[in-house]
Amino acid sequence: MAKLRLKEKWTEQTKAAIDGVSTAKAAERCGVHYTTAFRCQHRFLVSLASDRPWAMTGVVEGDETFVVESFSGKRSKMPPKRGGKSAKRGLSAEQIPVIVASDRDGCTTDAVLPRLDRVYIAAALGGVVTPANRFCCDGGNAIVAIARKAGIPTHILPVPGKPNPQAPDCHIDNVNAYHDRLKEWLRRFHGVTTKNSPKYLEWRLTLEAMGQAASSTAMIRGAVGLEPYRQKTR
Repeated sequence: MAKLRLKEKWTEQTKAAIDGVSTAKAAERCGVHYTTAFRCQHRFLVSLASDRPWAMTGVVEGDETFVVESFSGKRSKMPPKRGGKSAKRGLSAEQIPVIVASDRDGCTTDAVLPRLDRVYIAAALGGVVTPANRFCCDGGNAIVAIARKAGIPTHILPVPGKPNPQAPDCHIDNVNAYHDRLKEWLRRFHGVTTKNSPKYLEWRLTLEAMGQAASSTAMIRGAVGLEPYRQKTR
């Protein structure tokens, strides 16, 4: 937060963050220029990235999803594009892979992956999901491989998204529900760039963790490292 000016605007800025409004709307609400609102918003989001769980307990659900990338503001040979829907059906370079893992106590972590492969999934979940957990997933080759290599007891769903009747507690319903909420929330921003997507993911997790207790005071204290943003997602 060093050298971030307009402290009198911080309360309104954090209220805009809690409401999940776009940078343009935050600037309007705070009475500041767009670039000022953008700088303030992203400075607050920096602290979110370091507030991650050390480890998870019990049954852990893991699954990947994809969010549409925005190419707005990028210099490239690609045609101008402003998020929302992918121009191509199915998976494509226009979509950003995201891995999410959550235990039944509501402890959740996520990560944007450069590629959906073993190396990057292992980097995201290594040490957080351990052999002390029971890991539930839908059988993706990469995620199963890293779980088994780490010696983590793994339960693969017989049908993606549907639990085995003989093991009803082994499902990924919570993670899939989070995917849906995340994508619905991201729509208001009309897509985010790969560079900024980790901050938006942490932003969303923080709002879920704070729940009804979300306040400007809590967010400002968290931004300067005086208390954690994230407790338990609800």
